[in-house]
Amino acid sequence: KTNIGKIDKVIRIFFAIIISGLYLEGQISGFGAVLLVLIAVLFFITGFFSFCPLYYLLGISTEKKRI
Repeated sequence: KTNIGKIDKVIRIFFAIIISGLYLEGQISGFGAVLLVLIAVLFFITGFFSFCPLYYLLGISTEKKRI
């Protein structure tokens, strides 16, 4: 079951691409960069599958309700 709406999905993937680009271009480095890349990977995966385990645990959904 999905719990991520279209806008949330686009934002997650957008930030994942931006963070990845910054890392690949050498604009960010060090331990903070590694953490940001891990977050970017999580954003990409959750955005791609439209499912966030944290949202599930907290009972949150940004997906519009279907009638």
